[in-house]
Amino acid sequence: MAQEKVFPMTHEGKQKLEQELEQLKTVKRKEVVERIKIARSFGDLSENSEYDSAKEEQAFVEGRITTLENMIRNAKIIEDDGGSNVVGLGKTVSFIELPDGEEESYTIVGSAEADPFEGKISNDSPIAKSLLGRKVDEEVTVQTPGGEMLVKIVKIS
Repeated sequence: MAQEKVFPMTHEGKQKLEQELEQLKTVKRKEVVERIKIARSFGDLSENSEYDSAKEEQAFVEGRITTLENMIRNAKIIEDDGGSNVVGLGKTVSFIELPDGEEESYTIVGSAEADPFEGKISNDSPIAKSLLGRKVDEEVTVQTPGGEMLVKIVKIS
């Protein structure tokens, strides 16, 4: 039997997934079933776009439920080791682009809870891969879609 993928995440990230799962199961699933019921009442299903749309949404919702259940079941909670001198999962790292860039900060999380708009980047991202295991004051060459950049780590928390 193949080993299932492990999803590293914070407690907060797992709670968000559990909340989304609960919302899908208790609210969204019922809404979609009601939409299907209403669309069926329109008659001929072969040319019923409302029915087709509702069935597509149902497939999406059920697929997302399955995905979330798998991610939660295989979650590996990132424990804060108390130390903050090395960049790792669950840590927030601040760095400046050299020679004279602005300071940027990102929290490195598992791919399941990555959200760049909230400053959370996946441990699988090129930036995170370059920073993992590094310490404050280290200069690191980071691969980005725009090319390489040299950064200096200024803070880890």
